[in-house]
Amino acid sequence: MSVIRNGATDRLFETLLRLDSVEECYELFEDLCTVKELQDMAQRLEVATLLDGGMKYQEVAARTGVSSATISRVNRCLVYGAGGYRRAIEKSKKAEGKA
Repeated sequence: MSVIRNGATDRLFETLLRLDSVEECYELFEDLCTVKELQDMAQRLEVATLLDGGMKYQEVAARTGVSSATISRVNRCLVYGAGGYRRAIEKSKKAEGKA
């Protein structure tokens, strides 16, 4: 059982799934997160996508400006995590016609 799983988190995720557009996501996340938090989340997903595509740590760091510690953490999640990054990446590829 995940330590983040509770009624409030369930409601957050259910709310996200009900949004109809990228614009609605921007509106919610602008209210919900700091600019830094949102940038960090977007950056981590970009790192996961690059690593999944076979890019090496040094290349990812040079391209994104992300620290090696963050790249390592994202890679650990890709390899040993709950599968969230992989699922999201695969769904994005499929939606973009790349899978």
